[in-house]
Amino acid sequence: MSTLLELTRAAHEEVERLERLIVKDLQTEPTSNRDRLFQSHRVRNMIDTITSTSEKLIEIYEDSDGARKDEIAALGGQTATGTNVFSAFYDRLKEIREYHRRHPAARVVDANEEFDNLLKEEPVIVFSGEEAFGRHLDLHELYHIYINCKFGEKIEYSAYLDVFSHLDKVARKMKMTGEYKEYMKKLLEYLEDFFHRTEPLQDLDKIFSKVVTDFEEEWAKGSVNGWENEAEDTARHTIIDLSDYSEAEELMEVGPEKLKEALAALGLKSGGNVELLAKRLLLTKNTPLEKLDKKHFARGSRGAKQNGVAANNSKEIALMEAKIKKLCDLLDETIERTKQNVEKKQALTYEEIEAEREEQEETQVDSESDDDEQQIYNPLKLPMGWDGKPIPYWLYKLHGLGQEFKCEICGNYSYWGRRAFERHFKEWRHQHGMRCLGIPNTKNFNEITSIEEAKDLWKKIQQRQGVNKWRPDLEEEYEDKEGNIYNKKTYTDLQRQGLI
Repeated sequence: MSTLLELTRAAHEEVERLERLIVKDLQTEPTSNRDRLFQSHRVRNMIDTITSTSEKLIEIYEDSDGARKDEIAALGGQTATGTNVFSAFYDRLKEIREYHRRHPAARVVDANEEFDNLLKEEPVIVFSGEEAFGRHLDLHELYHIYINCKFGEKIEYSAYLDVFSHLDKVARKMKMTGEYKEYMKKLLEYLEDFFHRTEPLQDLDKIFSKVVTDFEEEWAKGSVNGWENEAEDTARHTIIDLSDYSEAEELMEVGPEKLKEALAALGLKSGGNVELLAKRLLLTKNTPLEKLDKKHFARGSRGAKQNGVAANNSKEIALMEAKIKKLCDLLDETIERTKQNVEKKQALTYEEIEAEREEQEETQVDSESDDDEQQIYNPLKLPMGWDGKPIPYWLYKLHGLGQEFKCEICGNYSYWGRRAFERHFKEWRHQHGMRCLGIPNTKNFNEITSIEEAKDLWKKIQQRQGVNKWRPDLEEEYEDKEGNIYNKKTYTDLQRQGLI
């Protein structure tokens, strides 16, 4: 059974323990990006728990129903019913005994052990395969929206990563469309979600409050990049200063085209002769737009009200752009890594991409099971199999993995097993060694691992062929995209003719 005072004590104890756990967790330096993310999310969860517990404590201390006050009074022997302190004590003792009678299996839980387990917790963080556990952005869905919209361009995904944060390049007219606004909402939503998943300890609300404050100041001045004050911008090009005119005849000298532009900018009708246009525009000199008769406004226009709605819509879109720019600045390194990853993938074949993915998975598994691997009993030092455990001894003997073959040409590198030894003659290390000796790596030199033997054989071959030195133009091999092999001279000739 728990009283209000016991709940208060337990809540304070929980807050203190969580604070100590946060300090203890942050003192441990994470060894990888994965560990850093787990640590950040653990700390974020503990901070959220502290926040919710503190809110409950505030409710208890506010004591809106007076229960805490009554309980404190009861401890001092003062009760609302006039019962003395001994009667209150025995009533409480009776309640405790009744509780334990109904819950005989109740036991004391070691809170320290329960809280320490939080440090070993691995929170569930959902990332797509393309995001690579928070290392890269996955903007493919937004990219497809962009290239299929009127404000977008038909560009490659790699080029989109360069332009998606440069929102000032989109024309003002296109920004006012519902299509662009919807795209902005989805882009902002994704970047916020990604930032929360990768940087859970950052206070995004605080960051955005600063963005909003700066934005409001710039918007009032009309200096928001790409959204300069529309009234000033319109006045610069279309609005006519009516303070210089008092009669319609004077205003007619401006010309019908400029009069129509000025009326259209205000949402008024722009039809009729020059005199009618001048009179209609002159009405706005001393009369606010909202007080003008509806007959003066163009069809589909609601005058000042519509202009106000459009201005609010513009401000909402401009604010979303400001938030997106701030998030792009915060995720600058991630965006750069994403670009590099996309460019790298474009240069790889499908097989190479799959091999790299498998290698990353194996590295991830290895890093997760380092402690388990250290405990594996392997007195014979057998090679590890695909499952991370030593291979069977009979398989080790079958493939002759106990036999060591050294190759002097490879820098005395050791190869274990006959199969690995035979395969190494076609591998890069042996080919590099032969190239350093100035000897072509042909079948004649298979099974030769000594530098002296290789040199002697090469001299004999040269003498037999009557050639004093290796001729690269005839013997150096080149391969085209289709896998055809040519000597240097033939390859160069075909390349010059544009045949390959």
